[in-house]
Amino acid sequence: SLFRQGGAAVERMEYILHQPDSLPDPETPKPLTAPQRSIRFENLSFAYDEESVLHDVNVEIPVGQVVALIGPSGAGKSTFASLIPRFYDPRGGRITIDGTDLREVTKKNLRSTIAVVPQMPSLFAGTIAENIRLGRLDATDEQVIDAARRAHADKFIREQPEGYQTQVGERGDQLSGGQRQRIAIARAFLRDAPILILDEATSALDPESEAMVQQALAELVKGRTTFIIAHRFSTITVADRILVFENGRISADGSHEQLRGNNAIYQSMLGGQVIG
Repeated sequence: SLFRQGGAAVERMEYILHQPDSLPDPETPKPLTAPQRSIRFENLSFAYDEESVLHDVNVEIPVGQVVALIGPSGAGKSTFASLIPRFYDPRGGRITIDGTDLREVTKKNLRSTIAVVPQMPSLFAGTIAENIRLGRLDATDEQVIDAARRAHADKFIREQPEGYQTQVGERGDQLSGGQRQRIAIARAFLRDAPILILDEATSALDPESEAMVQQALAELVKGRTTFIIAHRFSTITVADRILVFENGRISADGSHEQLRGNNAIYQSMLGGQVIG
């Protein structure tokens, strides 16, 4: 059906956005279920061609922890997050889930445990319901509506001319940035994956949308191992832990209280500036 093609197109988009997907699957893959203990980054380094982006990163994230990644643009936080769904492989070191190297499982299996909410969510020509259902193609209408409710999107969807059957137009240009963001969050609720990667939108949303998006995200992260590429201070407040990236290394790692007193990058975010 047209809609199944839409799902394939999204998967292709995800990969094309990052790179041609040339990473090999293992010949005898290990099965991967939802993480039980932790995700570990061990002596991790990465370079694009010759440009080194991450150096010797060592960090362990217990299951269920919500981690904000902050730091100036180019510090390595987006690359760090892109290694989790294996859009790239590390140059050195490894990432493990409960001790299993990501390269030992199939990409399909790995990515089935991950939901991504991108900074600029892609919407595709089709209805609002179809766009939400990309989170899980076999979802029922009730499940789609429940996900929209949880994403604080149900109200604005019902106000559209055809409700859930409203066509979003090419690239979703019928909808505001805050509405697109909430549709992407509804997709993630529907996907219900144990690992979540959020790239926070840098563009300023109107205050009402911003509040709705914040409430939806606070709900979405509960019980999931979450990595938030955070650009503004209001988002960091949902995090249990903050990793500060500088020049490809983690220069600070702690809670709000620990970083508030002595970390310049954290303090500049407190001052209301958009970082990176």
